[in-house]
Amino acid sequence: MSLVKLNVKKGDTVVVLSGKDKGKQGKVIAAMPKKGKVVVEGVNKVKRHTKPNQKAPQGGILVKEAPMHACKVMVVCPACKKATRVAHKEVNGKMVRACKKCGEVIDQTK
Repeated sequence: MSLVKLNVKKGDTVVVLSGKDKGKQGKVIAAMPKKGKVVVEGVNKVKRHTKPNQKAPQGGILVKEAPMHACKVMVVCPACKKATRVAHKEVNGKMVRACKKCGEVIDQTK
């Protein structure tokens, strides 16, 4: 499978665009570019039935976040607090991610 270009990174705050959790915001816990999916904190919760083992001696039903398609989430700009597409611009010789709406830099790690 080919590598998919994701517009979100681990640590970004995102808003869900569609599905059962539409409108919810959360932080990206994990990004999976090979699968084109992301795991968002507090969103897309599923129940996992587990047998007792060393980690969980009690077993039972665990509730955890499941991966969802990256196209269903959009980055929230920290400056204008709106869901926005990501632009790339050069600042001090480095390419950085920026908000398409207000032009503010989203982060400086690239």
